[in-house]
Amino acid sequence: MTDTDPRYEAAFWDERYHQPNPLWSGQPNPALVEAASALEPGTALDAGCGEGADALWLAQEGWQVTGTDFSAQALTRAASHTPAALANRLTWQQADIRTWTAHDDGAPSYDLVTASFLHFPSPLRRAVFAALASRVSREGHLVIIGHHPSDLDTAMPRPPEPDIFYTADDLINDLPTHAWKALNHTARPRQAITPDGQQVTIHDTVLTAQRTQ
Repeated sequence: MTDTDPRYEAAFWDERYHQPNPLWSGQPNPALVEAASALEPGTALDAGCGEGADALWLAQEGWQVTGTDFSAQALTRAASHTPAALANRLTWQQADIRTWTAHDDGAPSYDLVTASFLHFPSPLRRAVFAALASRVSREGHLVIIGHHPSDLDTAMPRPPEPDIFYTADDLINDLPTHAWKALNHTARPRQAITPDGQQVTIHDTVLTAQRTQ
């Protein structure tokens, strides 16, 4: 797989989000809820926000949130789900995080940067996550959640491409150790149902790290 794969293009996701039914559950990611509930609300960036469930939950908890996605259709859905009472806490922004660069001094910084289930070939993943990490303010937090490589050994359908999966240790190793402290790095188990109705235990990679300088 390369970064020219159709799955990495906005048009692919616009078509998926144009379907009448929601793609996702509409509920915030439990791993993000667990991580963010321990933090004092401030400014947050939800990268690859999709239909907006995580960003909406953060806004409900008092965060000032920017949700980004490269799919205009996803952002239309997210905006349509935004209650009027939260409109002043949410900004929906179309952006392709693959074009962001690390240590961009002109970029805004956030108290929390989070991304869930962003999967790229490892060189692109490192560049994207480094760019996200560079947008965390000092003493702020980075929360990354993804599909764990062990899922490939279960009955849950996953692309047979080991390089796009990662562990929390992989993510830690990509951060400069002098500037970050890992607060939680785990493979978080959860129950899921395969398309044919089989119940399986899968794992989410979860990293919560604090920027120390």
